[in-house]
Amino acid sequence: MTEPIRSLGLPPELLDYVIASSGGRDPIADDLAAETSARFGDLARMNIEQDQGRLMEFLVAWSGATTVVEVGTFTGMSALFLARGLRAGGRLLCFDVSDEYTSVGRTFWERAGVADRISVTIGPAAESLAALPETPHIDVAFLDADKHNYGRYLDLLVPRLSGRGIVLIDNTLWSGRVIDVSDTSRDTEALRVLNQRLADDPAFDTVMLGIGDGLTLVRPRR
Repeated sequence: MTEPIRSLGLPPELLDYVIASSGGRDPIADDLAAETSARFGDLARMNIEQDQGRLMEFLVAWSGATTVVEVGTFTGMSALFLARGLRAGGRLLCFDVSDEYTSVGRTFWERAGVADRISVTIGPAAESLAALPETPHIDVAFLDADKHNYGRYLDLLVPRLSGRGIVLIDNTLWSGRVIDVSDTSRDTEALRVLNQRLADDPAFDTVMLGIGDGLTLVRPRR
């Protein structure tokens, strides 16, 4: 099975210990990872690992979220954990450009008993976000799509965040490439710009975590 991205710098044995100490490996998530690997090979690395999934589930549950937005669903691993954290009656709105990928997750969402909490919209994420109500209503948002558009997605989400709303941004360490001055690729440069913006902008409280491939938590200051 192709391994998902593990926490940077964390040895496999220690990561296994972290997961074991955080509720243990989830068999449905394991099966979803295996199915993704069987169907899409190395692309399975785009799935988050279970330590990150547990953290995101915890944050959704702790915040009492009723509306969660995910930009970039792939085969549904992060959606599985986000949906589990929702309180009764909550909704997870997933935006992606590929039904081929997102359709894989549906069987596993059903097994986990969260399929009725998840809706998937296929199409350009910026258009889907712009079509959401402009009133503040989103409690948690997770960005894990095309990195060069992260700033645009953030700008569309922030006015729609509830008073307790936060944004989780994935891959902000980008396998260490954000500090490799020789890497001037579009996505790497975009992540550098975003990371610097969030570090400097007094409108946000920002915490970057060294979990997975880098996970940044952003909260507008009220």
